[in-house]
Amino acid sequence: MSSHKHHEKLSQIKDAVMKSRELSDEEKSNTIKHIEAWILEDKAEGIIADELLNIASGIRPILKELGLL
Repeated sequence: MSSHKHHEKLSQIKDAVMKSRELSDEEKSNTIKHIEAWILEDKAEGIIADELLNIASGIRPILKELGLL
């Protein structure tokens, strides 16, 4: 699942938790804290992946020039 789709699913779950009538306010609060942490981790993974792709594209010509590719 792509990072963006994963983020959307977590946001949907977060909305459902907030609207839940079965959960106490404390349960909602704790759940939302976990979901927000997961969303931040998801964003960080996406940023790391993008940066690695940028680095890889910059290194490829150097590796070619050195005869390593």
